[in-house]
Amino acid sequence: MKSIASAPGKIILFGEHFVVHGTKAILAAIDKRVTVTTTTTQKQTLKINSQLGTFEIPMYDDGVIGNRKDVQALTYAARRGVKDQQFARIKSEFRPFVYLVAALARIDMENRFALSNESETLGLEITIDSDIPVGVGLGSSSACCVAAAASLSAIFRMAIGKDRLEYLIKSFNTEGVLEENETRSILNLARLAEQTIFPDTSGADCAVCTYGGMIEYTNLKGDVPPYQTKEIDNTFDLNLLIANSMIPHNTKNSVEKVNKFKENDKERFSQLCDLETKLIDEVITAMKNNDATAFGLKMSENQKYLEEIQVSNDTLRDMISSLEEISLGAKITGAGDGGCVIALIKDEDMDKVPALLPKDKECFSAKIDTRGVKWSKIEE
Repeated sequence: MKSIASAPGKIILFGEHFVVHGTKAILAAIDKRVTVTTTTTQKQTLKINSQLGTFEIPMYDDGVIGNRKDVQALTYAARRGVKDQQFARIKSEFRPFVYLVAALARIDMENRFALSNESETLGLEITIDSDIPVGVGLGSSSACCVAAAASLSAIFRMAIGKDRLEYLIKSFNTEGVLEENETRSILNLARLAEQTIFPDTSGADCAVCTYGGMIEYTNLKGDVPPYQTKEIDNTFDLNLLIANSMIPHNTKNSVEKVNKFKENDKERFSQLCDLETKLIDEVITAMKNNDATAFGLKMSENQKYLEEIQVSNDTLRDMISSLEEISLGAKITGAGDGGCVIALIKDEDMDKVPALLPKDKECFSAKIDTRGVKWSKIEE
């Protein structure tokens, strides 16, 4: 059996960092995608192939998946920062896939339930193909988690039946992952998987990679579900430029820097959150009025807030400055300290971009992806 699913990358248009602390954020899916292909094998192992390398463990004998009695315990170490000998040997880029397989299979030593056909137990091989640059804030990890959740859900649905799958998913997650809306189920699985890489993720990236288009996202700490998404009906075509600084960023370090800023000046940080909330409300109005000029000005205003919380640097500032003569607005997207900047540029000015940026910077135009996660199943 084979299952194929894909999900788009993303950009954060407004609200990065502040969203973790309770403000809204506006995110958009872009037309760069990750495709995850899951195939059943005779090998009884879980094998993962990606551009970052290959990883393989037994599924039913002495591997990490087979030895855990509780799926929550499987990823407790990664999600809470606790050292764990078994989980420590799994590189972070492979942990979401291990988590998803364990969660969907609900495999443990006492109540083992294996993927199987009529005569033998099966293994899984997962292959990831991506056209999203890695580590630059364009949602490659989130898109992987979403596409993998969809691909694996489909193959388990084929192998063990929909009713059994519903029982398994509900049994491992007190939040009730599988709901009437199957897309919400995919999102919740992906969000939990992403926590094995980024324990403090807001879930916003997975949300927009799941639904596509443009969304308004609110982090609702303590609620179930712990977030709220609202689709934005965008009435004007965004001509976006994405420019890669070619500086790898470290999301964890950037988040810690923002947390330190908050600790040192709680009053100012609270003011910035209020300003961000007000700005996003004005952005929504600008979109309703089809006002691209106002939208661009708000991008530049948001950049000032990001500068103040110290997630920018000279390279990013120089790139934004270089684009000023042709852009309606520009800002960092994502964690900052590297990664990408985005700019709103008229179609007729796109061909001027290469002359304005240093030759060592990668840049490309992007459109909003409205498809979100898509999966198909092929039974062999």
